[in-house]
Amino acid sequence: MDPFAFPPRTAALREKLLAFMDAAIYPNEERYIEEAAACPPWNSEEGWQGSGVVELLKPRARSQGLWNLFLPQSEHAPEGLTNYEYAPLAEIMGRVHWASEVFNCAAPDTGNMETIERYGTPEQKEQWLVPLLEGEIRSSFLMTEPDSASSDATNIECDIRRDGDEYVINGRKWWSTGAVSKRCKLFIVMGKTDRNADVHHQQSMILVPSDTPGCKVERNLTVFGYDHAPLGHGEVTLTDVRVPVGNLLLGEGRGFEIAQGRLGPGRIHHAMRSIGAAERALELMCRRLAERVTFGERIVDHSVWQERIAESRMMIDQARLLTLKAAWMMDTVGNKAAQAEIAMIKVVAPKVSTQVIDWAIQAHGGGGVAQDTPLPMMYADQRTLRIADGPDEVHRRSVAKLELRKQGIDPRPRR
Repeated sequence: MDPFAFPPRTAALREKLLAFMDAAIYPNEERYIEEAAACPPWNSEEGWQGSGVVELLKPRARSQGLWNLFLPQSEHAPEGLTNYEYAPLAEIMGRVHWASEVFNCAAPDTGNMETIERYGTPEQKEQWLVPLLEGEIRSSFLMTEPDSASSDATNIECDIRRDGDEYVINGRKWWSTGAVSKRCKLFIVMGKTDRNADVHHQQSMILVPSDTPGCKVERNLTVFGYDHAPLGHGEVTLTDVRVPVGNLLLGEGRGFEIAQGRLGPGRIHHAMRSIGAAERALELMCRRLAERVTFGERIVDHSVWQERIAESRMMIDQARLLTLKAAWMMDTVGNKAAQAEIAMIKVVAPKVSTQVIDWAIQAHGGGGVAQDTPLPMMYADQRTLRIADGPDEVHRRSVAKLELRKQGIDPRPRR
């Protein structure tokens, strides 16, 4: 048996997905960009409604069995794959930044669906998980805050206070991906329910319908100038927002527990999509270098570019193997045992993709920073991932602590 062969389910779906990308995704890249550019102002009455081409392609993807592939062990999504089975498919989707939504496999909905599936009540699943799995609505995850160093989640200040049969929420969040879209119907909010508990049991997570009085998207945040229409990244205020106590996930003080369960699979998905972006950048770089001539020879024949091509291939393959190992461990021994591997790939994959994309931009010269290739947006997306879901420094710190403990050295305890 080939230990590096694709699992049988993955192999079959991979062929379908590759064909779908060729037939439906790549030919529509320009159309997607045109639609995004033509979106009305995000805060207008019409607002951002979603991509027409994405909505057009969703039924086609679903009819081919390319739908909800990310969610393992769920009666609501029997088609869901294990992390290891899904990882190579996420890589293919990552070649185009909007492709995963066509297959209902896009962040932040994937993480939110996993959260509700794993920690939600039957009533919460019926109300929110089912329409999310059907692709009828979208959602947002409200964790990061502009007024606190949220890379240390114990700093989060959003207040969730019980008042009889309701919780009252007050706070300000930002980088709430998807919150700007009119199709976003659900916020999952992380905040403090008990400031007197130990720091890892002060936080809770709660489900908040986005149209609840007191919820307001204050502005859309751009990423290196890209507004990411029609999805967006919102700065959201929550002012005396009231929701029933039944909207709490799992119980008071269990927000960190939920966050760890949510972010593990999401980091695998991000890592594989990063590898897909790097692969596409390498292909674009090689083609460009072979087409252009300087100083009497093709650029691809210059030794500096051959070094960069080789380095790109080695870095991508190393990152892929590490990511697949992390995915395999998550499936076989659980997220906790795989925490070092998850942290490592969260650092390695976007770092690799950012470097390869940077070289591809350099290979294209002035064209590399213009709108004629997907490279500038790919760079913006991948550079952002070195901050999203925890910055590199936090994950490196986690890896260092785990390594020190393996060596019998106690790292300095946190406060």
